[in-house]
Amino acid sequence: MYRSLFNRFLPPWRREAIRTTLWLVPVVLVVAVTLLFVLTYLLDQAAYNRHFAFPGWVLQDSPDAARELLSAIAAAVITVAGVVFSVTIVVLTLASQQFGPRMLRNFIRDVGVQLSLGAFMATFVYAVLSLGSITDHGPHGAFVPHLSITVALGLLLIDVAVLIYFIHHIAVTIQLPQVIAQISRDLGRAIDEQFPRSVASVRAAGLSAAEVQRRLDEDGVPVPAENSGYLQIVRYEELVRIAESTNTIIRLSYRPGHFITAGLPLAHIWPKSAAPEVTRALNRAHVPGAHRTLAQDPVFPIDQLVEIAIRALSPAVNDTFTALTCIDWLSDGLCKISQRDLPLGVHRDASGVIRVISLGPDYERIVNRASDKIRQASRNMPAVAIRQMDGLTKVLWYTSTPEQRRVLAAQAARILRASEDEVPEADDREDVRQRYELFHLALAAVSGTAEHPPP
Repeated sequence: MYRSLFNRFLPPWRREAIRTTLWLVPVVLVVAVTLLFVLTYLLDQAAYNRHFAFPGWVLQDSPDAARELLSAIAAAVITVAGVVFSVTIVVLTLASQQFGPRMLRNFIRDVGVQLSLGAFMATFVYAVLSLGSITDHGPHGAFVPHLSITVALGLLLIDVAVLIYFIHHIAVTIQLPQVIAQISRDLGRAIDEQFPRSVASVRAAGLSAAEVQRRLDEDGVPVPAENSGYLQIVRYEELVRIAESTNTIIRLSYRPGHFITAGLPLAHIWPKSAAPEVTRALNRAHVPGAHRTLAQDPVFPIDQLVEIAIRALSPAVNDTFTALTCIDWLSDGLCKISQRDLPLGVHRDASGVIRVISLGPDYERIVNRASDKIRQASRNMPAVAIRQMDGLTKVLWYTSTPEQRRVLAAQAARILRASEDEVPEADDREDVRQRYELFHLALAAVSGTAEHPPP
C-alpha cells in the first residue's frame, strides 16, 4: 500500500527523492502513535472519571510501578535501536568495500529498514508520552494511564518481532546474490518506466526535427548551468510548457546521469531573443545532485552491476563467479531493452510542434556500457569471455532490428580479439572461438541470412 500510494500521486523523480530518506516513514509512524496515545489517554481519563471500567486484561499498576515499567520500555527500545543500527552501519560499510557505495544507499532506500526504525522510534515516543501523563494527585487520587501502559507493552512485543525481522532482513540483504538481484530488479523497473512497450503516436506539426537541429546549430544561443552536480531529474513537461509559452525550442546538452558543470552550456535555445526569459526557468527544470539516481537514468543500474563485476575481477578480490553472476543479470537486462522501442528524445506540445530535443537513449551506448569495462578488466580470463559471449547470444534472440544485431556482433568481435591477444592457453582461446561461432550461427538464424564468422 505504501508503494502504490506513492506511485499513484507522485511523479517518479519525486518518489525516488522521498524514498531515499530515513526520516519519512519514522515520522509518519511517530505521528500515528501520537494520535494513538491521544485516543488511549482520553479513554484512560474517561475510566479515571468512572465513566466506564476497563476489562481485566488491562494492566492495573500503581504510579511507581507504571513509571518503572514505562521507563524500562523507553530505555530498552532506544538502546536496542541505537546499538542495532550502529552495528548495521558498520557491517554495511565493510560490505560496501566489495559491493561499492550503493550498499548504504540501498540500506536507506529499503522500506523494511525504514519501517523497522520507525517502529522503534514510535514505541519510544509512545512510552515517553505515557510516562509523562502519570500524576500523583487528582480528584480521584493518582492518575495512571492503564490502557496506555497496556498498549505500550503491546508495542514492545511488536518491536521484538520487528527486531527479529530486521536482523534476518539485513543478513539476507548483504548477501551478494541478493544485492545483484535487487539491482537487476531496479534495472527492470527503470526499463519499464523509461522504455514502455508501446509508445503513443504524437501528431507532428511545424518544423521537422532535422530543420530544428539545423536552426539550433546556426542561430541557437547556449544557456549556462547555474549549479554543478550529477543531473538527477529533468522535468520535460515543464520544459515543454516553458518553450511553448515563450515560442522557443530547447535542445538539452545533457541527459540524466551526466555530470554538469556550472558555467558550461546546459542547453541551446532558438530563437536567441527569448534566452533571458528562458534561462532561469530552464535551470529550475533541472535537478542536479551529489549522486546519480534511478529516476530517469536506466543506465545507472547497469553501471552498478558493472562496478560489482569489476571489483570482483580485481586482484584484491579475485571472485570470478560474482562477475559471472553480474554478466548473467546484465544479459537479462539487455534482453528486456532489446524488445523496447527507445524514445527519440523529441518532445512536442499539444499542437504537435517540437519544443524540446533531448539526448535520447542509444542502444549501442547501453550495450557497450554493459560489456566494455568487464571485457577490459578480464582480458586474460576465458571464463568471463565465454560468459559474455553466451550472454550476447542470448540477447540476439530478443533483437528486432539489424542495427541492434550489428552492435552485438561488434561487441562479440571485440571479446574474441581480446581473448586471442591476452589468453595464453590455446585450448582456452579455442573455447572462446567456439562460443563466437555459436554466436554467429544464432545471428544467421535471427537475421535469416547465411552469415559465417570471419576467420
